[in-house]
Amino acid sequence: MYTIIGAGIGGLTTALAFEKKGIPYQIFEKAPELNEVGAGIWLAPNALQVLECIGVLDEVKEKGNSIDRITIGKADLSPISDSSQDFIKTEFGYTTIAIHRAALQKLLFDKIPKEKIFLNKGFQSLKELKSGKIVITFNDNSTTETDFLIGADGINSKVRNQLFPKSNKRYSGQTCWRGVVDIKLDEKYAHRGYELWGNQIRFGISHIAKNKVYWFAVALATENSKEDTRFVKEKLLNLFFDFDPLILKLISETPLHQILKNDINDLKPLSSWHKNNICLIGDAGHATTPNMGQGGAQAIEDAYYLSNLIAENLNKNIFELFQQKRQKKVNLVVNQSWNTGKMAHWKYGQNIRNFLIKNVPKKIINKKMIALYKLEK
Repeated sequence: MYTIIGAGIGGLTTALAFEKKGIPYQIFEKAPELNEVGAGIWLAPNALQVLECIGVLDEVKEKGNSIDRITIGKADLSPISDSSQDFIKTEFGYTTIAIHRAALQKLLFDKIPKEKIFLNKGFQSLKELKSGKIVITFNDNSTTETDFLIGADGINSKVRNQLFPKSNKRYSGQTCWRGVVDIKLDEKYAHRGYELWGNQIRFGISHIAKNKVYWFAVALATENSKEDTRFVKEKLLNLFFDFDPLILKLISETPLHQILKNDINDLKPLSSWHKNNICLIGDAGHATTPNMGQGGAQAIEDAYYLSNLIAENLNKNIFELFQQKRQKKVNLVVNQSWNTGKMAHWKYGQNIRNFLIKNVPKKIINKKMIALYKLEK
């Protein structure tokens, strides 16, 4: 029996991949119910291939929105780098899908047999027995015994903290506001994803459904900085006052309760994601900053490789093999995403940066994107 801790996107995708492969599992989640919280998420073709394998791609397409053109631009929407995704569609059959995180989570959750998922069960601690089995204690003092434990409980993973107490989150020096607004934009924005770079600030836009737009705003900030949420719109309007009027419109028309603020952290890369019969996946093992839109995708990839390896090696511990398959790519994403975030907020040399980005040969960019999105069959 495999026990999954955490019913986020990584944990739910892993559960469905196990369901598809006939691997026995149970999944526990601390929340008493799934809430309609969160903002948008981009699902690149590496994630979509996995979702296709587990039979949910058509529903994801139906509930989300395809991104057929990706633009890094200036504050006035003029492009620094502009990439049509036709070559990606030719290679994989689809481009990136933007979707509300809560819609994706509910879609995955509803596919799992209800007798295999347990809500309101927060992980408290684990104890390894001499037999190799693991006893898990929850915050209501109930317990369960399992052969293998998979920690999919996010960047603040309690499983990781017990397994590797010296593991550390890294603060990027940046904080992020995310919003979702019901609004009708011009058709030219319908299937286009923007990230606009200003003077040490950024703003991103994409449709996540018809007449529903997800945006994010990033600025330098001290860690855990507090603000009066009543005045968050005024703060953002002041920060982005010289951006295109569209940006100010999006901020102004977003309901206050739909604006979330989180510091941008990742996880300092671990040398190991596993110990004995316990393994970490997704943000619990290799959290990344969101600058490449790959956080959720890498958790979904974990589900794909983990389920395939287990199905080929039933009742064997494949966690070391899993790490060998995944670690190089994951660390590349973590490091590249960290560096991209830093570069986007340079105080000096912005014109040189923009010139270099604008003049990178498209063949090189396209080749790197295809390599990132490919999965081993």
